[in-house]
Amino acid sequence: MKKFFKVLLWVVIALIFVGTFVYLFINSSEKDVVYELVNPTQDTIERTTVLTGKIEPRDEIEIKPQVSGIISEINVVAGDLVKEGDIIAKIKVVPDEGQLASAESRVRIAELNLANTQTTYNRTKELYDKKFESRENFEKDQLALDQAKEELDAARDNLSIVRDGISTSNATSSNTLVRATISGLVLEVPVKVGSSVIQANTMNDGTTIAKVADMNDIIFKGKIDETEVALLSEGMDVEITVGAISDGKLKAMIEKIAPMATEENGTNTFEIKAAINVDHDMVLRAGYSANASVILEREENALVIPERVIEFSGDSTFVFVLDNGSDGKKQSFTRTPIKTGISDGVNIAVKSGDITTESSLRGSKTN
Repeated sequence: MKKFFKVLLWVVIALIFVGTFVYLFINSSEKDVVYELVNPTQDTIERTTVLTGKIEPRDEIEIKPQVSGIISEINVVAGDLVKEGDIIAKIKVVPDEGQLASAESRVRIAELNLANTQTTYNRTKELYDKKFESRENFEKDQLALDQAKEELDAARDNLSIVRDGISTSNATSSNTLVRATISGLVLEVPVKVGSSVIQANTMNDGTTIAKVADMNDIIFKGKIDETEVALLSEGMDVEITVGAISDGKLKAMIEKIAPMATEENGTNTFEIKAAINVDHDMVLRAGYSANASVILEREENALVIPERVIEFSGDSTFVFVLDNGSDGKKQSFTRTPIKTGISDGVNIAVKSGDITTESSLRGSKTN
């Protein structure tokens, strides 16, 4: 019995050794590798670039006051449409004490001067009526009286402007009325009733009462890398995609390329402006993020192959062309040099090389 188990053990060990040998032999034998075959096609290929940017009105106007003071009334909110000349806000003037005192003094002096001139005129007129005074002196005093009245009116008007910001001679065009300077959409009203505002001067830009823009005249503003800017030119067509609008694609045309680069994160970029053809059925808002697709190069009827079938070696490019004698089980390829052209990132044009649309090129392994 012991002898039987001993023999069985050796048989099992022998089978294990034989099985291992057979397994290693089978797996070490070379298998035929089968590759996917790709045929070149005759097609149009384009090289495009995408610019990131945003939608902006061509002209965004900041409405500023002509006098300093406090906002007493605001007649618009963001989103309102206004016409040129519409009253946007009203300002209550807070007069400067020095200017106010000077204006009041001017009025008092003008009143005193008028009273004195009136007395002189009355005396001269009385003597003139009795033929005791010359016509020349009478007309001279009459002119002086008219001038004194005019000076008093001007002094009172100046006082009204300094104190109230309103001209007594033309209250409808008062500087306290802030009017729209263009027709368009109110984008922003950054002030509130009660806010203090100052007029623009050489030392200050002034307070912005509202921002108004014509949203029928909008542009795309984006940036392009310096490596591609030489391929762009004014007048090129652009397709704008607005992320906030589903299926929102707009046609545009490049109208300006910045002559000088700006550096951002160590990269030189150039600003691009493109005029957008506005679809009146589409509502666009200032500041929308957008992408602009520009065709940099285009070649029609080109011999096109996938980039993945190309072997790059230094400055040279090669493809592997299936030999005529190959079959589905045993494939044989010839390494063939080619010259490439435009690439769209997936496919590439072949400018020259011994391949045609009938050629079968080596692709990926299928097993």
